[in-house]
Amino acid sequence: MKLSPFLIFCCLLVTICCSATVPPKKASKLYIYNYENILGTSFELKVTALSTAQAELAENAAMNEIDRMNKILSGYNSSSEFSRWLHGEKKAVKISPELFEVLSLFDKWKAKSGGALDASAQIIVKLWADAGRNNTRPTNAQLAAAVAEVKQPHWKLNATDQTALRLDDAPLMLNSFVKSYIINKACDAALAKSGITGIVMNIGGDIVVQGAHTEQIQVSDPKADAENDEPIAKLNISNKAVVTSGNYRRGELINGQWHSHIVDPRTGLPADKVISATVVADNPTDAGALATAMNVLTPEESKALAATIPHAEFMLITSDGKRYESNGWKTFEIPLNKQNSKANIIPADNTWDPNYELLIKLELSEINDFRVHSPYVAVWVVDKDKKPVRNIALWYRKPKYLDEISSWYDAYYSRYANGDRSVSSTTSATRPAGKYTLKWDGKNDKGEFVKLGAYTVMIEVAREHGTHQLMKQEIDFTKPVKPISLRGNVEVAAASLDYIKKN
Repeated sequence: MKLSPFLIFCCLLVTICCSATVPPKKASKLYIYNYENILGTSFELKVTALSTAQAELAENAAMNEIDRMNKILSGYNSSSEFSRWLHGEKKAVKISPELFEVLSLFDKWKAKSGGALDASAQIIVKLWADAGRNNTRPTNAQLAAAVAEVKQPHWKLNATDQTALRLDDAPLMLNSFVKSYIINKACDAALAKSGITGIVMNIGGDIVVQGAHTEQIQVSDPKADAENDEPIAKLNISNKAVVTSGNYRRGELINGQWHSHIVDPRTGLPADKVISATVVADNPTDAGALATAMNVLTPEESKALAATIPHAEFMLITSDGKRYESNGWKTFEIPLNKQNSKANIIPADNTWDPNYELLIKLELSEINDFRVHSPYVAVWVVDKDKKPVRNIALWYRKPKYLDEISSWYDAYYSRYANGDRSVSSTTSATRPAGKYTLKWDGKNDKGEFVKLGAYTVMIEVAREHGTHQLMKQEIDFTKPVKPISLRGNVEVAAASLDYIKKN
């Protein structure tokens, strides 16, 4: 049937009117939440959501799940379910599904890794901690006794009635992959909230990315461990977990020799051949377990172990500087912009010596209140005329409150507003909460070395509608520079500056 021109016009008019009444699809926005001292380290949550209210619901869901899991699995909380079971009667008791699952996973990974991953490695960790306090290396007899104790069975599980029987008094600690296990549970809780399209959770360098989101993740260089150092690799990650384990942040110093906090349960010795292992895997628990085990195993053993986990990829850095990658690692990697070699460079007349850098160390004050957000922090450098030279660090939650760090805001906000505000995540070995290291390489914001002279390091810390602290320290780089300690305040427990030669 042929339609009349009038009828066609009416149909078009109705279509246009109906289209006009359909509201445009609302775009998701990125929301960032930072905390200190969550599971003993720093915490960052990124949420892509349709509204602020939905993002905050997801934040609360994630934090509530972390609290719940910590009350079950923590070895540092004497009232946790794990601690009560650990110190309770040696009889079969019914335990929560989560604790049963984690103990089962330790049994699984102990077998898969040939004993390289073991909850009772805490026996050896305590031995080396005591050695560190006494500044005396454990004897061979002590090490042999500790290894023999590790090899004993320490619990017995009954899957039928979900009970666990404690067999001895050996100290146990649910580390290794448990942080990743908790992160995964918290991500699931957040992503289940309405209007949430993507989640990135980073607890001390263990990262999980879920949902319709791709995150650029930087892998810290284990030999250049400042927050703003160039990474050793960059990755594009979606719906995966990335975990790095390494010996470069925690350990014991005995007679001037550094010993890793990661020990080999099979020998009793600190792991020292691999200094960093980064794993990408579908399952966060697998990523965490592999990363820890790979610090203990040889690269060849690590390759064989990773092959048992579908889609797992890894990168290892050994103590002699060698880099080992799995066959599929490059599928995630983004090419890096190569920096100048660290070989000695002859400085131009009256310019900064490229072989030196200013080390800036910060320790944020620990606040024990429940769920305290991290403060806003800015670190930058100005010249003798108080003009901004280099923006070194900016850590914040909500852009609308950046004026709380008022001095930085006056100096840099216009540049920030017109520039790239994206923030990548960083995977690294876990560090203590609140402790940060930054570096100034003597370059300005354009990437050019500055002239020698007097410059002032500015450290500004503020909380939303709360306290505000501004620290300043002028340094004349035309003269010998000695290490400087800055007086702490309510937000910054300690800060120091040190002009050093690059490693």
